[in-house]
Order: sequence, then C-alpha cells, then structure tokens
Amino acid sequence: MTLSSNGQHSKQEWEKNVEKTMKRFPERSRSFHTSSDIPVDRLYTPEPLSEDYINQIGFPGQYPYTRGIQPTMYRSRYWTMRQYAGFGSAEETNERFRYLLKQGQTGLSVAFDLPTQIGYDSDDSMAEGEVGKVGVAIDSLKDMEQLFCEIPLDQVSTSMTINAPASILLAMYIAVGENQGVAKEKLTGTIQNDILKEYIARGTYIYPPKPSMRLITDIFAYCQEHLPKFNTISISGYHIREAGSTAVQEVAFTIANGMAYVDAAIEAGLKVDQFAPRLAFFFNAHNQFFEEAAKFRAARRMWAKIMKEHYKAEDPKSWKMRFHTQTGGSTLTAQQPDNNIVRVTMQALAAVLGGTQSLHTNSRDEALALPTEDSARIALRTQQIIANESGVADTIDPLAGSYYVESLTDQIEKEAGVYLDRISEFGGAVQAVEEGYMQREIHQAAYEAQKRIESKEDIVVGMNEYQLDEEIHADLLKVDEALERGQIEKTQQVRKERNQEEVDRCLQDLREAAAGQGNVMPPIVKAVQAYATVGEIANILRDEFGEYTAM
Repeated sequence: MTLSSNGQHSKQEWEKNVEKTMKRFPERSRSFHTSSDIPVDRLYTPEPLSEDYINQIGFPGQYPYTRGIQPTMYRSRYWTMRQYAGFGSAEETNERFRYLLKQGQTGLSVAFDLPTQIGYDSDDSMAEGEVGKVGVAIDSLKDMEQLFCEIPLDQVSTSMTINAPASILLAMYIAVGENQGVAKEKLTGTIQNDILKEYIARGTYIYPPKPSMRLITDIFAYCQEHLPKFNTISISGYHIREAGSTAVQEVAFTIANGMAYVDAAIEAGLKVDQFAPRLAFFFNAHNQFFEEAAKFRAARRMWAKIMKEHYKAEDPKSWKMRFHTQTGGSTLTAQQPDNNIVRVTMQALAAVLGGTQSLHTNSRDEALALPTEDSARIALRTQQIIANESGVADTIDPLAGSYYVESLTDQIEKEAGVYLDRISEFGGAVQAVEEGYMQREIHQAAYEAQKRIESKEDIVVGMNEYQLDEEIHADLLKVDEALERGQIEKTQQVRKERNQEEVDRCLQDLREAAAGQGNVMPPIVKAVQAYATVGEIANILRDEFGEYTAM
C-alpha cells in the first residue's frame, strides 16, 4: 500500500509532538553521528508508509505506542538509572544511596528486609534471624527519616519494592517529605503495591485478596487527591518471570493483573482517566535478546489497545504503558560470577532497545550475596556505557522493521492474548489466582526449563558447561549479625519516647476505618507520624482483614 492520508496525518502529528517535546526536553545533541560521521536520524520508517505500519507500529509517542511512549525517547533524556539497594540498617543503606547518587545514579530504589515486607517489626519473634538480611529494616518513621537523611525528596524519584504493607511505607515516605518541608504534591516515585503477583509468584502477602485489593484502591484514591506525581502501583511481571514463567506468560499475567486493578478501581467508584495515567509496570529482562526487546514492544501495544478499546479511556496518558525494567536475577550464576557482567549487559541492552523508562542492572555477585560497593558501581557503569558509548540511544526504536523482531512482537502479542482469554474465562485475574491457574502454568514452565538445563539442551556457561575445576570468589558483602540487636533496641527506644496515648488513638481510628468503608490511608499517615510501627499498623489490619493462607 502507498502512504495514506491517515499515515501522512500520523507522521505530521508526530513531528508536531517532537517540536512540542523539544521545547521542554531539548535533544542531547544538535546532531547525532556514528563514529564514521554518518548522520543518525531521529526515526527510521519504511517508505512509503502502509496502513499496516500505521496501525501496528506507528510513531513513538502515538497510539499504539509500539515504538515507545515519548516522541523523542532517549534523544532528549536517557532512561532513569535506578539501582535497587538496601541492606542492614537505615544508616548503612543511606550511605549506599548517597554513594550511588554521587556515581551518577538518577533515581533511588529501596529494597526492604523480609520482616518489613510481611509486616513484622524487628523485635517480633517472626523476624528472628532475618533483620536487615535481604534489604533494609524499617520499623518506624525514625528508620525512614534516617534512610533519607540528607536526600531531598523534592529532587529525587524513589521506587519502593513493597506490597502487602505498601500503604504503611508510602505513609512514612509522605511523613519524611513533610518533615523536610516537601509538600505531598511534589513527591515523585513509585510504590510497587502489586499484591496479585505475590499470590502468584513471590509469597510476601499478608491479607486475603479482597481486602488487599481494597488497600490498593484506597491508595489510588488517596494519591489521586494528594500525590498527583506519584505512581500508585508498579504492576510486576518481574517476579512472575523470576518464578519461572516464559516471556509470553510474563506479559499475559502482568497485563491480566493490571486489568484486575483497573476493574477494582472502577468498582470502587474511580473513573479510569483519573487513575490510569499513574499506573506503572515492572518487567524482567532475560537472556533471549530479541525476544526480550520484542516482549516490551508487544506489551506496550497490548496495554494501549486494552485501555482504549476495552476500558474506553479517553486520555492518551491512560493508554501508555510506562515501565521499569530489572535484569534477570534468576539468570545469574554463583559459578564464575564475572560472567554475570556479560549477561546483565545483554539484558540491559534489550531493555533499552525495547524502550524502558527506567532500569536496574543486577550486580555480578548477587547469586552469592548482596552486592558489594564495587559490584554495584560496575552495574551502574554498565548502564552509563550503554547510554553514552554505544549509540543505541541516538535513534528511536532502532530494531523496528526487522523481519524477526516484528514477527516476534506480533507472535508474543498473539500468544499472550490466548492466555488473557483463558483468564477471562475464570472471571479475571483474582479468580484465576484463587483457582491456582497462573501458578500451575508458571510451575510447568519452570519445570520444563530446568529439564532443558539438566539435559544440556540449554547451555548455561560456567554452570552446566565450561566449568572451572576450582571456583575463587572475591570478598562478599556480609551483614553484621549485631545489627539485629541494634535495630531491636532502636525500635524499643522509639516506643519508649513516643506519645503512647496518641499512638493508641491513631490505631483505634485505623481500626474503625478498616472495619468500615472509609479510606484507610489518612489514619495510616497519622499513625506513622505518631511513630506507630509497621508491625503495629499491620496487626490492626490483620485483626480486621484476616491473613491469607496459600492453597
């Protein structure tokens, strides 16, 4: 087909959007060239443009967003380089945050320890032996204040990987901002807040699905009014993939969960264009380079169609799938850990070529321990080298038009659509989770993948082939065992010094809100400001909502 009037209109609209975008975010250079001084255009398209191209691929910043959600993509701004960090105490993690920011990191990402993730204080018997081990221990607002000491929250975007107690940690972040003099409406960042994938793949749930969904929609409503720049959820395929899913399953199950959250918010009385622009996603990047890049393109196109055609959203911002990517932790090997630097580089490059908005690169030693400072720096430098030295950010969606990549994009969309139809037959993602459907599909995929590794049908370099007779590991990061006792003492000191009557009053207000129909966020914010602890607040909700037990 020749270029239609629709195609010409789309191209002209894109050019107008480019001009508008560049007034706010000028391109990084007046002109872009290869090392041989060959000019690099902003965008490459087939000529003439066909109807199929316009409808399926189109232009960046335009529906269906196959080529990216911004008109100029990385020519104006690189993706956010957001290294996931957290270990031991708030003070230690604060030091790592400030170190990474000095090294050029452009956003923070907080890893919480296991007790915090499941709503227990460090002095709870359930927390014994786990305090500060896989992330930072946060018990009260005191810890959160120390975590962000000397880090102005109006100048940094923060992502928090927290789900069941997401409302509590978000409330603490709000309180820290207010203590710094930063108004709520100026706070930027993302709270993961994705409980469905916990039932499917990860396991750090507390409450049953229905009250958990209420907590999520309460956060949506509260942030719509008070935190307009904050992403209220990061719908996560990352952990689905870590549990063993295929790339197709990652896309399908993540989008199904996203639809469940949209349905719940609409049922709670919110209008789709009020909350949908603040939805964000979180994907994995694995080793199959072209499949991973195609996966991101397919997911973006599928979400745009669902939001526009199924939910009838009218605001183009509601159609855009904005996502963070993390390289694949489950692909890292304890054997020959320096090989992981190569794996992470390929995965990060696939994420960039797929159009990610922010990126975390795993460290070489994460299959063995939390990353050392040196390893974290190498991981960050990997992103910086891709951005500044490779040239892949100088033109938009450079893989577009590849017969292979476009075919993969179409095939992933088609196969993920089959899964979405099956989930719809269950009545949606919540019901499919309760029936164990997605869990079974992931388990089967993980089993098949492991069989291929054990039979050497799939080669993992250094693990099932090309092994070394003797492995030599560099120094690994070790969390001081004395930290747990110190954290317990600090939390108990907070309880001694706070106004207990005020804490009791705030917790009672929360209990009444949880037992009724009111939004629980305002009383949670007041409770954390009174220095009620994570465990105390979570226990009130346990009393009212109950606890979930897996089938």
